[in-house]
Amino acid sequence: MRIGYRDYKKVKSIFIKNMVCDRCKNVLQQEFRHAEIPVKTVKLDEIVFDETQTKNYKILQEIVTRNGFEIINSESTILVEQVKSYLINELSKNSKSNSKHINKEYSTISKLFSNSQDITIEKYYILLKIEKAKELVQMGNLSFSDIAYSLDYKSGSHLAKQFKSITGMSMSDYKKNTIMGSTISGQNYINTNQYCKNKNVRNTLVL
Repeated sequence: MRIGYRDYKKVKSIFIKNMVCDRCKNVLQQEFRHAEIPVKTVKLDEIVFDETQTKNYKILQEIVTRNGFEIINSESTILVEQVKSYLINELSKNSKSNSKHINKEYSTISKLFSNSQDITIEKYYILLKIEKAKELVQMGNLSFSDIAYSLDYKSGSHLAKQFKSITGMSMSDYKKNTIMGSTISGQNYINTNQYCKNKNVRNTLVL
């Protein structure tokens, strides 16, 4: 069995890196439809298609890479991407539930993730929540307290403290900048790589 191109009963699955939001899935789905390649499922970390479509695998692979994504061939990398995908989909749930979803001991997942990403799962999860908070602030439909509640924070002040430690500005200032057009319109995707690579941010994250 090859990692990255996995056989199931009458279906095949490839694992993908760098897919971080529904927009990523929509881009690939549109491309597959345009190329007339039927797929069963497009997830943030995986594409599942019928075994009868193996003849189109090369085209499918080209579509994936052309759009800036990467087919994963390492089992450890697949596991890390599964953790990321699960956290993105389950923002309101505790990150330790990953061990049940991925069928690995949490300590194993945590160590592998930290070694690979240079950040703990818990701190990565915070970054995801702050990116989601930024999106909700830009939308302007919820109060800061409601945003905190929707992201499972114990209080609005807890979210506000984390938000400022990561973005460098208060939620109010961020909202003002959004209204004034200082933030990039439509940039509502999870963008955590810049934070993971920033040692100062990693060290000052408020849990």
